[in-house]
Amino acid sequence: MTLADLTPFPPAQHAALAVDADRRWHCRSLGSADLPWLLALYASTREQELLAVPWPAPLKQQFLAQQFAAQHQHYLGHYPAAHYLAIECEGQPVGRCYLDDTGEACDRLVDISLFPPWRGHGIGSALIQDLQKGAAARGRGLALHVMAHNLAAQRLYARLGFIAQGASADALYLPMCWYPAADRPAAFS
Repeated sequence: MTLADLTPFPPAQHAALAVDADRRWHCRSLGSADLPWLLALYASTREQELLAVPWPAPLKQQFLAQQFAAQHQHYLGHYPAAHYLAIECEGQPVGRCYLDDTGEACDRLVDISLFPPWRGHGIGSALIQDLQKGAAARGRGLALHVMAHNLAAQRLYARLGFIAQGASADALYLPMCWYPAADRPAAFS
């Protein structure tokens, strides 16, 4: 399967994100032309994991392309009405944010990823806080799943008020939820 064979992103939805105009980054809807850099972004999220694998580079690239294609198809199949957004800074893509706001009580942050040089500069935190503000304005929470071994991301989410909800059935992911203070269930207080 090549990138050209992948299911296209759905048409842009309503504005999912009100980002502070003073920021040097912004979000825009993704399209098929973004798939090559999205593959590179995906590969960057798996880099550490694959260091220990003794495969030659071409085999690793093939594996990553297959995994990216599977993830892309999974997200589009399970979240067809989600907002698929590029995060850009000065006209260059620096990451992605996938948000599904169709759930009953919570919006779902399906995925957020930044290229390594852009991590640790507050973009992810600011974007998540914008998502929290948007959810709160509609009386909703924000849910996500984080890889169980991704302790840095878990610390970030905890700093932003997310609370762990136990482990997923396969124990690979940790479900986490955030609720605005006024709507926080008693179990979260």
